[in-house]
Amino acid sequence: MDINLKNDLENMDILLNKVTINALDFLKNINEIATSPKSTDSYTLSQLNKDGLGGEKTLEEFMQKFYNGIVSSAGSKYFGFVTGGTTPAALMGDWLVSTFDQNATGRDNSSVAKLEEETINLLKQLLGLPEIYSGTFVTGATMANFVGLAIGRQWIANELGVNIAIDGLYSIPPIKIVSSTPHSSILKAMSMLGMGRKNMHYIPTIDGREAIDIEALESYLKQLNGEPCIIVANAGTVNTVDFDDLKQIGELKKKYNFFLHVDGAFGAFASCSTKYKKLVEGIEAADSITIDAHKWLNVPYDSAMQFTKHSKLQLQVFQNNAVYLGDILDKPDFVHLTPENSRRFRALPVWFTLKAYGQNGYTEIIERNCDLAQLLSKKIDESKNFSLLSTTKLNVVCFTINLENGNVKLEQIQQFLNLVNKDGRAFFTQTVYKGIAGIRAAISNWRTEEKDIEMAWEVLNKAYKSYYKTITAD
Repeated sequence: MDINLKNDLENMDILLNKVTINALDFLKNINEIATSPKSTDSYTLSQLNKDGLGGEKTLEEFMQKFYNGIVSSAGSKYFGFVTGGTTPAALMGDWLVSTFDQNATGRDNSSVAKLEEETINLLKQLLGLPEIYSGTFVTGATMANFVGLAIGRQWIANELGVNIAIDGLYSIPPIKIVSSTPHSSILKAMSMLGMGRKNMHYIPTIDGREAIDIEALESYLKQLNGEPCIIVANAGTVNTVDFDDLKQIGELKKKYNFFLHVDGAFGAFASCSTKYKKLVEGIEAADSITIDAHKWLNVPYDSAMQFTKHSKLQLQVFQNNAVYLGDILDKPDFVHLTPENSRRFRALPVWFTLKAYGQNGYTEIIERNCDLAQLLSKKIDESKNFSLLSTTKLNVVCFTINLENGNVKLEQIQQFLNLVNKDGRAFFTQTVYKGIAGIRAAISNWRTEEKDIEMAWEVLNKAYKSYYKTITAD
């Protein structure tokens, strides 16, 4: 055995204790750690040594070379993207995932499959999904959307009397994907699945919103004369967390021939709260659903789930026939259900956090985050420096800066956010909503409290004064 390997094996407890000390130091100070890198200085790429350093010296090199560039994206004041943190219980589970190093592929190889099955069942209870849905873990919402659309593609082909998994795309006409405000990952999935980005058919939205116009959708479906299509509905859009009327789309499903995929990456968690669950009424009409765990469930990257009513179609798409993998049973191994053959034990952190905090714990997180979004929204609405671009519906606030000419350009938003994010006490991202350049504040971290919103508000106004002086001086 290599001498460094042998030494590390013999001193495993010492090495892990050192890692624990560093990890705890980070966690205890996470809300004081900068939300943006302290330095973007270039550095020389190291070379691979013939003789390794061993674990202890490697840890020292990491701390010296890279640690200062680690940001508190898992902290309470990181409002860029919908980035949740990691609950204590989820972190416990994730540490064990790496320790156990299980390949979550087979159903009979260990207890991993049973725990994943139980976790999917817990998630269905949390989200109020009917028993008819089967579910599996994937890397993120992008892959969950990929799996959902792949199943939808197979459904379309079956409607046309073809098995596209065997015969290929050339065996059917171009598939029509229909949506109003799809997430970019939907278009990415269409590209990867060979359906082509240009085959997205955009339906108008309701005036002043990002939700699909149901009348316009029905008019489009009538024109298809029974031709099958895939509708991608939103349970929470990126900019304003707007929701398509899933109940009405479900009614259309009784009249027209389409596969319904619901992208509920983070918006579906509205179902955890009696105050907001009406936003996802009708989600049970979906043929497939995307849920992202490393967003509002607050578990470590990477983790998401795909749910579907069409497990047989899913198996047709993803089955992996090889003698050494064994027969496909009534409950197929996970290798036959998603693109991955080898899989991380992603269910364990989710199981830990659901067991630790339960329904009430997640209701509290969701409602607190939404209350804080309303607080920030109120501050913006009453401010002379900023303006809301949309009503705040859930946990994302969409707003812009006020300038004298009233015409804010994306370049100006970028310049303003450079000042905000350089401060290091809060982090926001840019967007464009209805043609207007703006800012998104996504509040989805279990740690975030009112004091964090007050701090972020201070940072925004400080940056505004600084930026306003700059542009008026020019």
